[in-house]
Amino acid sequence: MTLEQTVNPQAVKKYLLDLQDRICHALQEEDGTGTFLEDNWQREEGGGGRSRVMQGGEVFESAGINFSHVMGAALPASATAQRPELAGRAFEAMGVSLVIHPENPYVPTSHANVRFFIATKEGENPIWWFGGGFDLTPYYAFDEDVIHWHQTAKAACDPFGGEVYPKYKKWCDEYFFLKHRGETRGVGGLFFDDLNEGGFNHSFAFMQSVGDHYLKAYRPIVARRKATPYGERERDFQLYRRGRYVEFNLVYDRGTLFGLQTGGRTESILMSLPPLVKWRYNWHPESDTPEARLYERYLKPQDWLGPEG
Repeated sequence: MTLEQTVNPQAVKKYLLDLQDRICHALQEEDGTGTFLEDNWQREEGGGGRSRVMQGGEVFESAGINFSHVMGAALPASATAQRPELAGRAFEAMGVSLVIHPENPYVPTSHANVRFFIATKEGENPIWWFGGGFDLTPYYAFDEDVIHWHQTAKAACDPFGGEVYPKYKKWCDEYFFLKHRGETRGVGGLFFDDLNEGGFNHSFAFMQSVGDHYLKAYRPIVARRKATPYGERERDFQLYRRGRYVEFNLVYDRGTLFGLQTGGRTESILMSLPPLVKWRYNWHPESDTPEARLYERYLKPQDWLGPEG
């Protein structure tokens, strides 16, 4: 039996729906008052999704957790630009994508995504792969939070080989980089794409490990920081830094481009954007301030776990 014959999209879909349920339940519990509103939608070209959004919670100002399962007769340019062998193939894509924007500036924004693609053409073997990862975008960062985040990312990778975490950590640093600003979007995490090494079962298991470790990475940080007092200064800086998040998602993010180019549901694609944001002309933080420390220490790729990590 070939590897292609063992591909099981239905098992992936079942896992993704359950993952969405688990994350929504945990974040509602952490928030205490906010609830996720569910919006089921259909896509004219094929497929649909289940969007869940929390707005105005006690902890989470805006949180979107989207499941989508779409299909079409041809992949868009964003998917075939570096993989010309995919041109002319029908496709099926499914995934869970989430972005959490907390109210308190001391609680970081977080993003996670796990996804599966399969491209088919009559008379040829299907081409399939997994992708995903998670990353953290703090405004007022703390070493213990960043180290915990990366320790959990490493724990997700360790069963699959010692080389996996360094590889996907580096990919994350390089992917979530705003070239026009010369800075990372945050403190990184994991990013992987085009994964089919070792066959379907091995690749699927890794994708599940990444998905399952997101809450382990993020929830303890939220619990630790959500009651931290803050004022107008911190809130103002948070809204300014959210502008970087918007810039990355609209200029560079593959998922956003893929969704828009495939005629996806705009509300679900752009739910990653923060509800409030500010831009200023040529602003720089004053030296020796907590705001400056974000730039000086945290918005640079580095080894957070050290040689013993």
